[in-house]
Amino acid sequence: MSATDIRDLVQFSDEGATRQTLSESEHLWSQVLCMQANQRLGPLGDATSDALCVVLAGEVAAQIDRKRDRMHQWDSVVVPAGSDLTLANSSDETSVVLLVLAPPPAPAAR
Repeated sequence: MSATDIRDLVQFSDEGATRQTLSESEHLWSQVLCMQANQRLGPLGDATSDALCVVLAGEVAAQIDRKRDRMHQWDSVVVPAGSDLTLANSSDETSVVLLVLAPPPAPAAR
């Protein structure tokens, strides 16, 4: 067993949102998503993978298909397989999101 400190994957860029792979196995895949003010990611999705999206820091506007909600630190939402997820930083502060998919998405969706 080897523990990973998620803080080591928190990286921001003025060029856009960043995505760092946290883990990858036959059954599970996860990334740390980092956004500064006015940055966004998406739409993201995979036809065969459910996703768990957890806000670790900051606030994000989340859209799953046509439904929208504002998420704050420690909020989570499940994204059903086949749905599209779009995330946007919704404050002047930075935001960090953990995205976990099972089973792992197809390589093209990563």
